[in-house]
Amino acid sequence: MDHGALVNLEPLARMALLGGLIALGPLVWVWARTRSGDGRNRLRALTLLTLFLTFDLVLFGAFTRLTDSGLGCPDWPGCYGSASPLGARDEIQAAQSALPTGPVTHGKAWVEMVHRYLATAVGVLITVMTLLSWQQWRRDTRDSAEPAARISPWWATATLLWVCVQGAFGAFTVTLKLYPAIVTAHLLGGLALLALLAAQAWRPSAERVVRVSAALRRGVFVVSLLAVLQIALGAWVSTNYAVLACSDFPTCQGHWWPAMDFEHGFSILRPLGVGKDGDWLPFAALTAIHMTHRLGALLLLTGLTWLVWRLAREPALRRFAAGLVGVAAWQVVTGVSNAVLDWPLLAAVAHTGGAAALVLLLTALVLRTASADGVASPSRAAAPLAAQRAS
Repeated sequence: MDHGALVNLEPLARMALLGGLIALGPLVWVWARTRSGDGRNRLRALTLLTLFLTFDLVLFGAFTRLTDSGLGCPDWPGCYGSASPLGARDEIQAAQSALPTGPVTHGKAWVEMVHRYLATAVGVLITVMTLLSWQQWRRDTRDSAEPAARISPWWATATLLWVCVQGAFGAFTVTLKLYPAIVTAHLLGGLALLALLAAQAWRPSAERVVRVSAALRRGVFVVSLLAVLQIALGAWVSTNYAVLACSDFPTCQGHWWPAMDFEHGFSILRPLGVGKDGDWLPFAALTAIHMTHRLGALLLLTGLTWLVWRLAREPALRRFAAGLVGVAAWQVVTGVSNAVLDWPLLAAVAHTGGAAALVLLLTALVLRTASADGVASPSRAAAPLAAQRAS
């Protein structure tokens, strides 16, 4: 292999084989658990398991980024042209000897490659899930099932396409040397993948959908949008290593409003550590990134407080209110810990996990609620018919 090449597709088949072997375990488990059920139960079990493993993959991706292992193998999809670090021992040893604390070490190479193996396995599971969805759709069509009862294969197909996009972002993360905008998009793409899988795994039946006021329904969407923006800001903090720009709380550098450079901090199209003008990124830019995330957190917490208050008044949605309170508290504790405890690995990974949990909760809430405006309740719809029969 040309060691200067960033993309080498020679190990791609071996990587795919490894991913398939890893995915074989979950697939066998699903088939064993659903051997006496129908295709719908098998598909739902596979979707739930894939959702769980994707959540784990998001956490391991955060671990990979936070341990500076993103360039543990500086090419893609393999490691110095090999399917595993075992075949690249000499190259890794040479890089580690030249720079012992650099981006390439034996430990970082294994972390990076395990992340790629797990991502490939999730891709295999989603491929099988898509095939099963189309198979079930054909069966439903053949049996003349009601349209509302049919499995839509397009959700799974969109998920498969999206996981391919995620793979491309993963490749660009390496080849563009941790370009902040790409790394941020990769994290957001992983959370979008979680939302897509949750929409298929947790789709409620018509009887379980809760009719709420249009104001509450709009509030759910607004808070969801605020959550997405805040998660994007958090990813921007992490990918620019701006967490430690403020090591105290609630002030920053001893001030409520420290010196900040928003122009350089939020210049999106730039390499890691480089400012808008091509020089080193000023420390004030990192401060601006960090403080914007704090202000975004305050705005999101305000929206969550209102949403929890409204959900608590709906008996069928009180569990969502409790869940949002728990996730918000988790995020506050882990977020503050990152700043004042010198960015501990456990707190940083837990903070990403809280963001993923918030995405899942809000996705489930969007699925579970529908606007009642303009929709007659069953009792109101039955009243004219009862009056007609009485007369």
